[in-house]
Amino acid sequence: MSDPIRLDGRLLFLTEDPERVLRQLAGEDLDPDATGPLRDQISTDEITPAFICYHFDEKLGDFPYLGLKCGEVFPVKEGSVRAGGFAVSVAGKRRGKGSSREASPYAELCAGIRLVLAESFERIYRQNAQNLGLLTSTDFGLIPRLRRGEAIPLAEFTAGLDEVTAEIVRRGGLFAYNAARLAGEVAPPLPAHSLRPMTYAEKLLARHAVVDAGAGKVGLPAVRPGDGLFVQADWRFSHEYVTPMAARFLEQALGTEVTLRDPASILAFRDHLTFLHQSMKAEHRAMGLLTVAERLKPAQEAFCGRHGIRLHGELPDGSGSEGICHSIMAERYAVPGQLVVGTDSHTPHAGALGCLAFGVGTTDIACAWVTGDVRVTVPPTLRVRLSGHLRPGVSAKDVVLHLLAQPLIREGGAIGHVIEYQGEGLLDLDTDERATLTNMAAEIGGFTGLIAPDAETVRFISERRGADLVLETWMHGDEGAEYAHALEVDCPALGPMLARPGDPGNGMALADLDGAVPIHIAYLGSCTGGKREDLHRAYEVVRKAAAEGRRVPEGVQFFVQCGSEDVRCHAIAQGWMAAFEAVGATVLGSSCGACINAGPGVSTSPDQVTISAINRNFPGRSGPGQMWLASPATVAASALAGRIVGADA
Repeated sequence: MSDPIRLDGRLLFLTEDPERVLRQLAGEDLDPDATGPLRDQISTDEITPAFICYHFDEKLGDFPYLGLKCGEVFPVKEGSVRAGGFAVSVAGKRRGKGSSREASPYAELCAGIRLVLAESFERIYRQNAQNLGLLTSTDFGLIPRLRRGEAIPLAEFTAGLDEVTAEIVRRGGLFAYNAARLAGEVAPPLPAHSLRPMTYAEKLLARHAVVDAGAGKVGLPAVRPGDGLFVQADWRFSHEYVTPMAARFLEQALGTEVTLRDPASILAFRDHLTFLHQSMKAEHRAMGLLTVAERLKPAQEAFCGRHGIRLHGELPDGSGSEGICHSIMAERYAVPGQLVVGTDSHTPHAGALGCLAFGVGTTDIACAWVTGDVRVTVPPTLRVRLSGHLRPGVSAKDVVLHLLAQPLIREGGAIGHVIEYQGEGLLDLDTDERATLTNMAAEIGGFTGLIAPDAETVRFISERRGADLVLETWMHGDEGAEYAHALEVDCPALGPMLARPGDPGNGMALADLDGAVPIHIAYLGSCTGGKREDLHRAYEVVRKAAAEGRRVPEGVQFFVQCGSEDVRCHAIAQGWMAAFEAVGATVLGSSCGACINAGPGVSTSPDQVTISAINRNFPGRSGPGQMWLASPATVAASALAGRIVGADA
C-alpha cells in the first residue's frame, strides 16, 4: 500500500436522518458540522442483509447499506453507493456489530470505499476490513484533511495497532502478509514476558501461540493484552455462506492447486440455507436471488470434495441439515483446552466447554486453511460473576439479556473482550445453558465467551460422546490475573427478561411489560435456542396444555426447530416433540432457518410481531416484522397465550 495515501472521492456520512443520506446519494456533499447525529450500532445485517450474501463476488459492490435503517426509512438502494463516487464512509459507535460476515466490508470495498471511519468498531468487522485492505480509523480529525484533498501518511492508520496487525495494514491485507510470512520475508515479533498470573483465555492463547511455523513449534510462557500473535487452531470450520467466497479468495491468491494443512481438522457445514426455498419472498425470487443462493451449495461441495474436507450437509430426504455448526461443534468435537475458529460470530458457543472459540472472517479462514493458524491480538477480559443462585424458571437467556442492557455493554465497553463467566450461579446451568452465555458474547461485542471446565463439562462430554475426560490442572485462571472490567449479576434478584424489537440490547424485565403485546409468531430454535435444555424447558411449559388438549390460539404460528439432528432424535425419544405437535406447533428439521431469514418462522409484513429464542433481533434479521427476544420457556408460554407472557402466567 502506498504511503502517504490520497483518497480521491467523496465522504458519505451515515446519519440518523434519512433525508441527509438521500441528499448525499443525490450528489450533495454535507458540511461535516451539519450532518446531524450519526447512526450508531450499524450491524452487518444492515450493511449487507442476509439475502445479499448469496453473492460472493464483486457484485456485492452494488449493495452496501441496503439494509441501513435511518429513522423508519431505508434510504440506500441497489447501486447508489457505487454510483455516488464515495471513498470514505463515516458512522458512529460500534460499527459492524453482529454477524462476522466479511461480505460487509467487501461490499464497501467493491463499491469504491477505501476508508471507514467510526467512533468505535466491532472486533471482527475491523479485522475483516484490515484483512481486505480496507482502511479503518476512529480519528474524526481526518475529515477536514480529507475534504482538502490532503494525503494521509499510512502511519496514521497503523498507530496503536500491534505489530502484526500494523504490518498487515502496511502490506494491504492478510493474503499479502501471509505470502511474505511463508516466504520468510517477514516474521511476526514474539512477545517476551516473564511469567505472570494469567486469565484462562490468556493461558489458552499462550499455549497455542505459534513460535516457529516451519518447525511446528507452539507455546509461550506468557502473553498479555495487546500482544499480536498467530495461534494454532485445533479446529477450523466454515458454513455455506462463507466457504465459496473463501475458496474464491484462496484460489485467486494461491491458485487452484493449493494444498490445505491438515484437512482432517477442517470442517464445513451446510446449515444456514436449508429451508430458504420455503421462505424466500416473491420480490427476491423475482430478482433471481434463489438461483444465486443455490450456487452456494455445489460450490461448497466441490471445494470440500477437492480437498477432502468433512461436510456436515443436508439430510438425504431433504428434511433438514445434520445440524447448525455451533451445535455440532459442542456436541461432537470441541474439548477443554482447544482453540476453535469458525466463520460465524457465534463460534464462542463452544466456549462453554472450556475451549477458546472465536469467530473469524472469510480471508482469515482462507489463510488458515493453508497455514493452520490465525492472527490474534490478545484481548482484555471482562469478568462476569454470577453471584448466588438463579430462581426457578430463570435461564441463561435471561442472564444474557440482562447483561446486554447494562450501560458498560450498551456503550461498547466490552468490545473485543473475552467475556469470562465465573461464580456459583454457573452451578445452576448445564453445558447447554452455559453455551447460551458464551454464544451471545457476539451480541455483547466480545472476542469470545469462556467458562473454565468443571465437573459439569466432564458430565456433558460423557453423556453426549460416551468419552471419559480428565481435566488438566492448568485449566483455570490464575490467582491475581488482571481483568479489564468486572460485572456482577445478582442471580436471586433476576427474573425473566425480554429484549424489545430492534436490538438485543433493548433489555427489560418481563415483569415491567406494560399492557398486552399480542404475537403472530413464536419461534423456538437456532443455535442459541434449539439445544436439548432449551427444548426441555419449553416442554415443561407446554406439557400440561398438551395433556389438557389446549392449543396455540388461532392466528398464532408456533415453530420448533432443533439445533441438530442429535437434539431432534433425543427430543422425539423423550416425547417432547409429540407434546409440541399436540398444542399445534410446526416442528421443523434442523437448520439455522428463520434466525438468518431463511426458513419458516420469518415474519412477512412489518405489522407482525414475533417472540423468538434466537440471539439477535436487528432490523430485518428475521423478516420485516417486530421481533422480541426471550427465553425458550417464555417463547412457549407466549405461543400458548397468544401474547407475551411468562411461563408462570
